Order: sequence, then C-alpha cells, then structure tokens
Amino acid sequence: MPDQPKMDQVTHALVLDSVTHLTSAHRGGVAYCASHGGVYAGYYAARMGVGAVVLNDAGVGREQAGIGGLQLLEGLGVPAATIGHCTAGIGDGCDGVTRGLITYVNASARHLGIEPGMTCAAALHRLSLYGLQPSPAPTPLDEARFEIAGAGNARVGVFGIDSNALVAPADIGHIVVTGSHGGLLGNRPETAIKFDVRAAVYNDAGFGSDDAGISRLPALDARGIAGACVSCFSARIGEARSTYDDGFISALNPTAAKWGGAIGQSCATFVAAMVASAG
Repeated sequence: MPDQPKMDQVTHALVLDSVTHLTSAHRGGVAYCASHGGVYAGYYAARMGVGAVVLNDAGVGREQAGIGGLQLLEGLGVPAATIGHCTAGIGDGCDGVTRGLITYVNASARHLGIEPGMTCAAALHRLSLYGLQPSPAPTPLDEARFEIAGAGNARVGVFGIDSNALVAPADIGHIVVTGSHGGLLGNRPETAIKFDVRAAVYNDAGFGSDDAGISRLPALDARGIAGACVSCFSARIGEARSTYDDGFISALNPTAAKWGGAIGQSCATFVAAMVASAG
C-alpha cells in the first residue's frame, strides 16, 4: 500500500458533494463524489465519462445496493471504490477525503492497488498516477422518474425519482419518493431539495457519521416540508420504486409527524398519510 498522502497531494482529483455535479468536462478524471455507491450513481458517473470514482457505501443495505455501482463500473472497466458511511458523512466531499476509509473496491480498482482500509485521500492519489481512459457509455437505465399510480389524488400527486436532482418545478406542492440518501450536500440547508414539495422521502444510508444520512430532515422541516427516510436495509438505495414498495420509515421530521407520519410505517402508508393530510 502506498504512503498515506496529505490533502495537498490530492490536487489532481475532483472532490464533489454529489455525483450529479459531474459534467462531461470531467471526462477521464478521478473523483471522489460523496453520493451513495448504488447503481444510479455508478451509471451517472459512467455517463459523464469518469476515469475512476470513489463513492460512499451508504450502509451497504438491502441486497448490497449501496455498492451496486461498483459492479456496473467494473463491467465498463472503470476502477471504483467506496468509503465507509461511518468513517465520513455522506453528501460531504471534503469530509470524505479528510476522514474516509475505503471499504469496498471493484476488480479494476484492486488491480491498481486500491484496497479496503486505505484512506480516501490515498486512493485518489494513487488513481491519479495513472492515465485512465474515460468510461465507455453505459447502457441506459430504465426511466428514473415516474408517477406512482393510485398513490395520490386530484390535488396531490406522488412521483418517484431515482435521484433528488430530478425534482422539478412541476413537483411543487406534490410528494416525491426518491432513491437518494437523506443527507445535505456539503451541510448546506438549501441543498435539501430544490423546490418546495409537500413531502419528500429518502433513504437513510445507514445514518452514518454524525447522522449525515438523515441531515436533510431538519432543513426540510424549516421550510414546512414533511421529510422522512426509509431504512437502507428495507429498500434499495438509488431506486425510488424500492423506496415506495419496500421501504419502512426509520426517521422523520416534526412536520411529517404532525401530518400522520410515524417511524415503522411502510413508505406507502406514510405517503398515504401525507396525501390525506392535504385534505
């Protein structure tokens, strides 16, 4: 294993709070993105043509969905790894590079010397030593945004979005069920959600360091938005359909509790309470 580099030795790697902040300008780059390591995150990184990426294992969770992106990226020949959700806060790129420790790697990353237990900074430094090629284009995923039929009513719709980044102005006043983790990006309250929906559901990503996996909830509450998270062990992170169909509520904010939400509810029951509370 190489020497553990100081922070200033990681200058050739991108450090981002979310994988959705990658653009085509980052093709061939090495990045730590503080998103979960699920299939959607791996797909997005590949679509932007990364050379290598480190993500957060998000508690690993149901069917190891929190690291599912590593296999997708391995199929494209892209080195990929995750840091442990309890070693650094999900959604915070700087924290991940400062404190994160590698937990899982794919074969391509292992071939380049990336190993569990290595610091995130050391892994990025090592990956930056190689002239990595941009990822090939991945096979398109199924629709990442959809209406959940029968869940809403004439006044309030319910929409599934695999990523919180897909929330749109048309969602204002409605309910979104996401596949995203429940953590703020860079601890900034304004990143909780871009538009004032009625309610939003996330994945708790195993809670993790400093309960980062549920840190959106107070920020949503301050805006009068009901917020809740499902357990990462009940639903596959990155998949809104699994959040709704499989998820059980593990955390919620006071607005959600006031409107009939409760820990232990199925996500479908929680959503029904949010719809009913709208009158």
